[in-house]
Amino acid sequence: MLQIQQNVSLKNFNSFGIEASAKYFAEISHEEELTELFMDPQWKDMPRLVMGGGSNMLLLNDYDGLVIRMNIRGIEHRISHNDVFVEAGAGEVWNDLVQYAVTHGYAGLENLSLIPGSVGASPIQNIGAYGVELKDVFESCRAFEIATSTFKTFSKDDCGFGYRESVFKTELKGQYIIVSVKFHLSLTPSLKLSYGAIGQELANRGISQPTIKDVSQVVSHIRVSKLPDPSTIGNAGSFFKNPVITAEQFATVQQNFPDVVNYPAGDGMVKLAAGWLIEQCGWKGKTVGSAGTWHNQALVLVNHGGATGTEIYALSSQIIDSVYTKFGVLLEREVNVIV
Repeated sequence: MLQIQQNVSLKNFNSFGIEASAKYFAEISHEEELTELFMDPQWKDMPRLVMGGGSNMLLLNDYDGLVIRMNIRGIEHRISHNDVFVEAGAGEVWNDLVQYAVTHGYAGLENLSLIPGSVGASPIQNIGAYGVELKDVFESCRAFEIATSTFKTFSKDDCGFGYRESVFKTELKGQYIIVSVKFHLSLTPSLKLSYGAIGQELANRGISQPTIKDVSQVVSHIRVSKLPDPSTIGNAGSFFKNPVITAEQFATVQQNFPDVVNYPAGDGMVKLAAGWLIEQCGWKGKTVGSAGTWHNQALVLVNHGGATGTEIYALSSQIIDSVYTKFGVLLEREVNVIV
């Protein structure tokens, strides 16, 4: 029987460690429990927040509604020639899935090692790192439609993936709950080594013919060296998106700042490194009250202990303003701000 709890602290369910409470709280371990939950009309009409690992959100207040924590587990795979299809429950820890694939020799997820969060959140955000995005390995996902209490399968085309975007963040926001995700991996690796410091770190280790395990270990090493562990200091990983601007805008920025870190983004667009922009504005390692930026990566905002969501949000607004003033580039928050 599905249990609905009241006045539940969310501090241990969000990686920022923000103290906030949910008026109502339900944990879903089987997809049938979603059908059971929404048989009661009061839950359909009530404000709701779906959580996985709580790693990509900032809570500004107590949540005066229903928080649904997805905890559906399980990983299965099917092999067809060189193709491997791996399906994982929405509640699986993302990095556990990555390590499952790496251990079995299924290529495609290795560059996405150590990204915090759950499998269910990965298509919503179209997570990405080191030259790979979720859409590159996505096959389909199964989701529960709240209005009709039915399940639907979404193909890659259905999801409308963009940079840290999907249909689940735009026109279908709040209408579906993802219960499982299927990935299209391969027994024949096609390694992506050119982004960031991957190639240099492999060279440092004397590895000239890397395996997917080597790439996963190197990516994990780089992330640990740059990013704080949410279990020791509250954070949500990268707080801002890397801005994508036109070639014309980029020419102006580069003229004034020749060292600006940039990457081609296709279609005459250029991606800038948000962390570099923030660092140039003097924010790296800076603390304001109980909030701050991480000393090894200015892109990450941290809770030094006792910070409220409002404090962290205010700091992010200051950073956005200063980057815009200096570079004429508008940063967007990558985290979901829950008001």
